[in-house]
Amino acid sequence: MRPLVLASSSSSRKTLLEKFGLPFSAHAPDVDETPLAGESALQLTERLAIAKAEALIAQSPADALIIGSDQVALIDGQIVGKPLTEDNAIAQLKAQRGKAITFYTALALYDGLTKRTQALVEPFTVHFRDLTDDEIIAYVKAEQPLWCAGSFKSEGLGICLFERLEGRDPNTLVGLPLIALNELLISAGFPVLLAKKC
Repeated sequence: MRPLVLASSSSSRKTLLEKFGLPFSAHAPDVDETPLAGESALQLTERLAIAKAEALIAQSPADALIIGSDQVALIDGQIVGKPLTEDNAIAQLKAQRGKAITFYTALALYDGLTKRTQALVEPFTVHFRDLTDDEIIAYVKAEQPLWCAGSFKSEGLGICLFERLEGRDPNTLVGLPLIALNELLISAGFPVLLAKKC
């Protein structure tokens, strides 16, 4: 079986990839995530997903399939990244309350055999409740979503922030669109359901 490598240190992405039931290694890529001048949200997240996957080429087996992913959100047309502080997380959630926010999760798959990278961007829309300040502060204190674009963890208590979710794969919102990843792996000759034979 070909080696699978996840270019991420995210525990959430590791947990998602474990759903496939396949062995993989995970390593943090060294990638500057600063947006380029004039870069759209879609361009940014796709570029970073590709950069993360390709950052691990030298340290991975020659036939490895390397998975990179990145996520951004848009609030009122502005790219929103990881808040990093409680104050920023509270401000992000206040800006999102009562609104529909689209998250863009990019996925890249580098194929060590063909030396090619496939990439796509999967959208997912979150409809936020009209949250009170107290709810927002309590949520941030409880879950500390400081390393999550949009300042929430939908796989945890963050689900209480929403009215509804819109998209083809709820894993996308957590940071790794598994339906799309399965499609990319199939196109690379590595169907997950038959992977032990690959």
